Amino acid sequence: MRWDHSYDVVVVGSGAAGLAAALTARLRGLSALVVEKTGKYGGSSSLSGGAIWVPGNLYLDGTALRDSKDDARTYLKATVGDRVPPERLEAYLERGPEMVRYFHDNTRHVRFEYTPGYSDYFPERPGGRPLGRSVEPSLFDLRKLGPLRATMRRAELPTYGMVMNSREFHKVNMIARTWRGRRVAVKIGLRAIWSLLSGARYASLGEALIGRLRLSLAEAGGEVWVNTPFEDLVVEDGRVTGIHAGGKAIQARGGVILAAGGFSHSQPLRETYLPQPTDAAWTSAAPGQTGDTIAAALAAGAELDLMDRVWGMPTAVPPGEAPVFLVTDRAVPGMIIVDGRGERYVNEAVPYHEFVDTMYAKDAVRSWMVIDQRTKNRYLMLGHFPGQPFKKAWLKNGFIKKAESVEALAGRMGVDPVRLSATVKRFNEQARQGRDADFGRGDSAYDRYYGDPTLPNPNLAPLDKGPFYAIPIVPGDIGTKGGVVTDVHGRALRADGTPVEGLYAAGNVSAAVMGETYPGPGATLGPAMTFGYAAATHIKDTLSPGTPGERRTPR
Repeated sequence: MRWDHSYDVVVVGSGAAGLAAALTARLRGLSALVVEKTGKYGGSSSLSGGAIWVPGNLYLDGTALRDSKDDARTYLKATVGDRVPPERLEAYLERGPEMVRYFHDNTRHVRFEYTPGYSDYFPERPGGRPLGRSVEPSLFDLRKLGPLRATMRRAELPTYGMVMNSREFHKVNMIARTWRGRRVAVKIGLRAIWSLLSGARYASLGEALIGRLRLSLAEAGGEVWVNTPFEDLVVEDGRVTGIHAGGKAIQARGGVILAAGGFSHSQPLRETYLPQPTDAAWTSAAPGQTGDTIAAALAAGAELDLMDRVWGMPTAVPPGEAPVFLVTDRAVPGMIIVDGRGERYVNEAVPYHEFVDTMYAKDAVRSWMVIDQRTKNRYLMLGHFPGQPFKKAWLKNGFIKKAESVEALAGRMGVDPVRLSATVKRFNEQARQGRDADFGRGDSAYDRYYGDPTLPNPNLAPLDKGPFYAIPIVPGDIGTKGGVVTDVHGRALRADGTPVEGLYAAGNVSAAVMGETYPGPGATLGPAMTFGYAAATHIKDTLSPGTPGERRTPR
């Protein structure tokens, strides 16, 4: 090959997995390049909540959590089960905390904070923790990025200039219900005023995570090229030695790490692999995730798995607008979700991944969220503050249905008025008693986290104050979770278990270490960063010390 550029490590994709891999490589003394298909770095990680679910990490020390590796192992066995080889789960429990400690000790910016009470998604299962194991990035001032800020992918959340982390949002969600919510809202408002006066540009959630990783990578001397679409792997004598991207041949002396996300935006691949019906318009994943690198890995001999699975997220899709995914909205009282027959079919507050699985299992791909005016006045709904009217366009174009009675609303939804009325009546009776006998809403600590603490059952209240609203819901996603099968080092594996030499994968381009489930907040980003770190570390270990490009037999 005649190479245009040469590096020890070449990373494809600039989300948390890719930036963590490149940062690890640079901190370990290797040259590293990240290529990004789009004009913005950050991928879906920038659009995410930014939390990482890494049991036993240093930010959990000294908390009331009282976690242990044995309990975390028990919990993964109770959730992931045997869908994933036990050695991969064990590697995650070992390398995850190691990754968090490494970045804490070797960078000035990669910092997290514990999110107390943000429960594991199945806290009642063996080893589960109602207090949660997630940590989220500390607020970050984007000014520190300098000119790098211009090419960072932004979430553009509808917060009207107010920046908050997930712990604060949890309180602000109850701004109309609790004094604590109001106090936190005042704190956030003062932060916004300070930003205007000082020029600070605070970011939180996924933006804070990506900002911290990108600045750390810049300080370590790593490069990120945007507008450089991946074209193909270069394979010589059965080994991946580089890539073609952006019209350039780029050598990877130590290895190529694929971290470009899944195939959420490829309608053909969705129709090939995912449950039907499916639509690329339903995804909240970042643009550009069309499975290019998965196809290249397959052609190079890698095995694929979990291609029929997504990181599910019940979603509302306003015409001509970006999808709105529903997390807190499904936990508030005075709300039900019904199928096309007008009947409830699930505990509305279950973890979003499980909710989407249930939509398909119960033939409820087209569902409706139904609320009354009291609920609209009390809680945040679809990015609107309590009492804030829904967008006029949503009502005018018929996206949201509105009526003065449940029967009239049913007619506009196209469901049986008698059946919907009976569903609402039964729910109201149970809500007044404080017990959802049908689906157990409010029984789990996870349900209650985003509920209303002023009520006997934080997740239940009757729908009886018109007008009534109905919002259509589809089984969206925040990314696909199927892809390249990898080992404990992040190496791409063939069907016979042997590695594809020189090829690694991390994040949603790889088959998820969490298998078919979603154990807790950040169980996407935690593994993404961990196996990006593991891959770069393995490349370092297989290169002769002090001699870039010269390989030795792995230990």
